[in-house]
Amino acid sequence: MIVLGIETSCDDTSLALYSRERGLLSHVTASQLVHEEYGGVVPEIASRQHMRTLLSVYDAALARANVGAGDLGGIGVSNGPGLVGSLLVGVGFAKSLALGLQKPVVGVHHIEAHVLANELGGEPLQCPCVVLVVSGGHTSLYRVERVGRYELVGNTRDDAAGEAFDKIAKLLGLGFPGGPAVQRAAEAGDAGAIEFPRAMFDRAGFDFSFSGLKTAVRQYVDARGELTPAMVANVAASAQAAIVDVLVERTIQCARAFGLRHVYLAGGVAANRPLRAKMQATAGAAGIAYHAPLLEFCTDNGAMVARTAELLLSFGRDDGSALDVFTRGAISSWS
Repeated sequence: MIVLGIETSCDDTSLALYSRERGLLSHVTASQLVHEEYGGVVPEIASRQHMRTLLSVYDAALARANVGAGDLGGIGVSNGPGLVGSLLVGVGFAKSLALGLQKPVVGVHHIEAHVLANELGGEPLQCPCVVLVVSGGHTSLYRVERVGRYELVGNTRDDAAGEAFDKIAKLLGLGFPGGPAVQRAAEAGDAGAIEFPRAMFDRAGFDFSFSGLKTAVRQYVDARGELTPAMVANVAASAQAAIVDVLVERTIQCARAFGLRHVYLAGGVAANRPLRAKMQATAGAAGIAYHAPLLEFCTDNGAMVARTAELLLSFGRDDGSALDVFTRGAISSWS
């Protein structure tokens, strides 16, 4: 069965075709560069851009896979969490397509899709495991007993890690999106130059907090006025190190507490090189296996939606015309 995956939860219009037998058949993404001038995603603009590009991206995905609409066995679409306007565009398109083709349609939880993006490299998820979901809107720890059975065991109490990267990048004048910008600037800096706070490091539980780090960076920048390029690099490197240290420490603590031998990364910030390197090294020293998605499947993408939808459809699910969107919420277990 060939499944179409549609991802429009934020500012990327991404569609993909996937089948269990043949794997990923095509994957096309249109990014919205217009948001760079605003220093962040503008929801109204994002939804309008999806409306402009969705049909052309759909046509390109079919053409690259050399299939027609009639070859589709089902459709999956991110229906939350995300920006309500962007989600509505994708879900409306998916439901209309399903109705016209008389095919089943399923809503895909955006975070579950990020978790299952780890399977796009060819290996099934090694369960039970701990998954760190880390992106612009989410920083969460899930205990995954098996695919379809999830327990949220840790969450951010304020900013997500990706949001902290964006705000720090803005303070330093590095542009948007913040994660890659901070990483690039940090390459010329000293991660030990400034001792920024590592909140929640020694507290019980597995929650996160990054608002204090953001405030500390702002105070440091304000106190020094205009920063030299070397100072910017040191701030970027030191702030990045603080974020990475907390993410890694909490994840490994969580795995140890539950006696789990596998940890996974998921989400856009999972592409951060220092995070991947430190998680791999720390997990290895603790005797825990480390896994991460291929870099191309860390950020929002239609491939992860198509993979997840194929699984849901194989269980006979069809959300039909009742499919709706939601803006927030943890992954719900379904098996």
